[in-house]
Amino acid sequence: MFENLFSLFNFRDAGNYLPDLLRGALISVELTISVMALSLVFGLIVALARLSRLRALRTVATFYVEVIRGTPCMLQLFYIYFVLPAFGIKIGPFATGVIGLTVNYAAYLSEVYRAGIQAVAKGQVEAALSLGMSRTKMMRLVILPQALRIVVPPLGNYFISLFKDTALASTITVKELIFSGQIIAATNFQYFTIFTIAGMIYLALSYPGSLGVQYLERRMRIGYRRRQPAAVLRGAAQGAA
Repeated sequence: MFENLFSLFNFRDAGNYLPDLLRGALISVELTISVMALSLVFGLIVALARLSRLRALRTVATFYVEVIRGTPCMLQLFYIYFVLPAFGIKIGPFATGVIGLTVNYAAYLSEVYRAGIQAVAKGQVEAALSLGMSRTKMMRLVILPQALRIVVPPLGNYFISLFKDTALASTITVKELIFSGQIIAATNFQYFTIFTIAGMIYLALSYPGSLGVQYLERRMRIGYRRRQPAAVLRGAAQGAA
């Protein structure tokens, strides 16, 4: 079995494919960082909108989340890249990938944020209000710092998933890792060699990210044990003063 696999892998030409695949991987990394940075901000805004006391704002945010979660990410990319030009809106492939994936991931991250915020003990909210904090200050100084520790693990998992989901951008001609592999394979038909190397690159980049998330989770858990809720409220009260 292993002999057959080694016979399929073209060691002699593998070095020739690697530079193009690494350039595609770099674009995948750029796409991942851009989308995650935007999704973290936009997702928090959507989460706060869903928790707002304004009914109209909650309705709009809920509608957005349900529509995005109820349709495939690939369809959303196609809609931006192929449908919007009919209305005079033309967006390049990379920008389309950033916008489409951000719209998709922000909806999911908003639910992670919302769950983290709602998981903070009700006593923390009551104590903050008893100190005379406004809801804005309470959210900024008391709720969000504690919710952050709760949401770090799922946010990290979404970050790793996003790196792999950048392959969807190949459907709109973004020259990321998978698209680069498809171009090379279409010319020499070395599918096993090329996509095996692509898989190894994905693993080499995503696994350290997974270890980093685990490390960050441990560090934040230690910080939370050291800084008990009472200390959090005292610090927040000093900040609000």
